Amino acid sequence: MLSDTLSNELQRYAIGPRIKTLRLRKKLGLVQLAGHTGLSPAMLSKIERGQMFPTLPTLLRIAMVFGVGLDHFFKSDKEEPLIAVVRKHERLKLPSPPGEKHPAFMFESLDYPASDRRMEAYYAEFPIDSPPSEPHQHGSAEFIYVLSGRLVVIVDNKETGLDAGDAMYFDSSVPHSYRREGEGISTAFVVISP
Repeated sequence: MLSDTLSNELQRYAIGPRIKTLRLRKKLGLVQLAGHTGLSPAMLSKIERGQMFPTLPTLLRIAMVFGVGLDHFFKSDKEEPLIAVVRKHERLKLPSPPGEKHPAFMFESLDYPASDRRMEAYYAEFPIDSPPSEPHQHGSAEFIYVLSGRLVVIVDNKETGLDAGDAMYFDSSVPHSYRREGEGISTAFVVISP
């Protein structure tokens, strides 16, 4: 079952109504579309009404019938300025690394609804019992602003201690990691350039 956040984000794309528009434009009934896709009419009806979200392979089968690419279902109908709002209660808290009992940190995407992002913004929380993160590298640049606590950032084996209110910009294409220090949790705002 999908969370409310995921369900709301998927509803925003209006995949079901887009499929129905394509079907009606081609003057196909649900039974005819089912015959072309190998899917049941009941499933197609649920997808069109937004009661069910298709998997990518299912959506691709439908797209092929209408001669459109998958991007047809995810792009905006009209060009508008990109505005993406993420409410605090909608954010998903994810551990890093995934599936660990004691992750190095928890992060929440602050800009996930924005497509074609030029940067990625996160709220990161480093719990009291968190181990140092494993060295990793990505993108071209990273910016960290420490909101609370103390955080040590290790870039290419050089350690830099940051306290609340401190900021750091560095080349994230080289190995780097994080370590919480002190008594309380550490929190930070992190921006990554892909």
